[in-house]
Amino acid sequence: MIYLAGAIAKGPDNKFIKGKLGEDFTVDEGYQSARLVSIALLSALVAEIGDLDRVERIVRVEGFVNCTSDFEEQSLVINGCSDLLVEVFGEKGRHSRMAVGAQSLPFGAPVEIAAIVQLKE
Repeated sequence: MIYLAGAIAKGPDNKFIKGKLGEDFTVDEGYQSARLVSIALLSALVAEIGDLDRVERIVRVEGFVNCTSDFEEQSLVINGCSDLLVEVFGEKGRHSRMAVGAQSLPFGAPVEIAAIVQLKE
């Protein structure tokens, strides 16, 4: 098992993306941010194991959404991660998941995601 610590996204300028859902970002912009975070997670995974073909399945995704107190669409934002993992791994990318709102995240990130990955023996 590989436990990937929480990752946040950087923009094309290599600076952390900052903002809050329900204030600075729409659900679609949050979804895109979650996809970027997923790419960062996959990059960390490749750096650790060398090849994505070694992945047996994605076990769990834990998504945190920096949002206003009245924002209720955290799951739609974290779908950006879940959808990308299924695109990359097919059925092996389906996973259990949690998506929760947070008052703030490191560096003002709109989304932070952690994952648990099972490797082939």
